[in-house]
Amino acid sequence: MAPAKITLQCDQSLHVLSVEIGGDWQLSDKVPCVDEVCQQFSTNPDITKVIVNASQLSDWDSSLLSFLCHLARECQNKKITVQYDSFPEGVESLVALSLQEIGAEITPKASSQTFLVKAAERFFAARKSILILLDFLGEIICALGRLIAGKAYFRWNDFWIFVQRCGADALGLVSLISLLVGVILAFVGAMQLKLFGAQIYIADIVGIAMVRVMGAVMTGIIMSGRTGASFAAELGIMQANEEIDAFKTIGVNPVEFLVTPRLLALVVMMPLLTLYANFMGILGGFAISASMLNLNPVEYLNHTQVAVKINNLWVGLIHGIVFGIIIAVCGCLRGMQCERSSAGVGEATTSAVVTAITSIVVATAIITFICQILGV
Repeated sequence: MAPAKITLQCDQSLHVLSVEIGGDWQLSDKVPCVDEVCQQFSTNPDITKVIVNASQLSDWDSSLLSFLCHLARECQNKKITVQYDSFPEGVESLVALSLQEIGAEITPKASSQTFLVKAAERFFAARKSILILLDFLGEIICALGRLIAGKAYFRWNDFWIFVQRCGADALGLVSLISLLVGVILAFVGAMQLKLFGAQIYIADIVGIAMVRVMGAVMTGIIMSGRTGASFAAELGIMQANEEIDAFKTIGVNPVEFLVTPRLLALVVMMPLLTLYANFMGILGGFAISASMLNLNPVEYLNHTQVAVKINNLWVGLIHGIVFGIIIAVCGCLRGMQCERSSAGVGEATTSAVVTAITSIVVATAIITFICQILGV
């Protein structure tokens, strides 16, 4: 094994310094220092070009790259041109990559596009998103049709696992949030109603608000951050690991096998969780009213029973079903669209939560408007 060496030869008439690299350049052995070359710059300040030749080079590792990078930086500082001859493939690219300034300030390129061009791009991007959503909904409908016909790739064991995750495992968080929402509604109602001596109508406010809207909305928001994000992360990781492509390769429809059980589990459990959230919200308002607002417990319950109509209950359950569909579709769609990287999984999870919560608010407004028109 020949030791690493460099041979220097300076042509003063051409202002060129030739550096001949030879031997084995290994980290375990002693390699020449770049200071030997830099001394030539001090001795011959007229040097304008350095030619590095590696025709005699044998084995090499990162020690050679370190030497070349230091030499290139010194030449760069002194405005000296560097030329590489007879180097192995890729060495010059690695040296050039290492010379890039890490953390250099990036100045955003000023956009020369007109307002109409930007508007058109936004329009076509929105159009593409809507078409992707409609295509995904079509696949889900076809998968449900095949499930009803008994031809879908569907495992009931997976369905019951998702039912537990979407239902029983979420009871603790739904209980806490719904109870506190009922407490907040009771306090807010008491602040205004006590001005008229009508504190007993706190029961009406808490009961109607929780059963008609708030129970379903708060449960939907909780499940968006808890279950919707979980669906997006699971399917995103499967997409990144090419597991979904593997399902397609063996002839298994990923929408039937992965999306359908998640969707059905949420659609089944969201109305039940909404009912439970309604109960916990009314319980929170009852506890505050009876303990701190000095209301008669029996009279409070009677007012709640009279105020809350069956129509309010059905409206709340419809909210729950719609929210379950929205959360499942948003989570699964973002997971299936995930890029094949860890950053893509994070973006898909964030997008699923944001999209689901935004869609829940919009759906609430639409359902409320429809109920107002129908007089429900």
